[in-house]
Amino acid sequence: MTMQKTLRIAGVVDDSVVDGDGIRYTIFVQGCPRRCHNCQNPETQPLAGGREESIAHFLEEIRKNPLLTGVTFSGGEPFLQPAPLAALARLVHEHHLDVWCYSGYTLEELQARHDAATNDLLANIDVLVDGEYREEERDLTLHFRGSRNQRVIDMNATRQKGQIILLYED
Repeated sequence: MTMQKTLRIAGVVDDSVVDGDGIRYTIFVQGCPRRCHNCQNPETQPLAGGREESIAHFLEEIRKNPLLTGVTFSGGEPFLQPAPLAALARLVHEHHLDVWCYSGYTLEELQARHDAATNDLLANIDVLVDGEYREEERDLTLHFRGSRNQRVIDMNATRQKGQIILLYED
């Protein structure tokens, strides 16, 4: 199996405090089929947009900031590019940083794919914020998500206990 060495991205924020706990390097991947009404990042939806960047480039940029506590994959839809993101997540963990991932799909939908690359990415993220954004369930008081249907899943505890464990239940 050949590892894809690049990602198609829409952009990055190199010191975000809103895309997960702590100070985060956030990668906004390009492409999303969900088309959620009032999407926070509509420019990331077209599959043909964005630019290619190497995994090595991201690792180099991440290593430049000693204040980072982790890396966040957002979008667009990260699970359209699971193989390179899983590879990057493994490298990020080697530098003792955690990995958060936002997806418009639920954990159950992702698991139902029975796809090796999707499973690899799920195995290498620490926190999954899952579910599509729903305008009718918008709630600005929630931790790290925009609508009540979305969940912030502690993936390490979920894997360990064999059931979904939420990081925030507000």
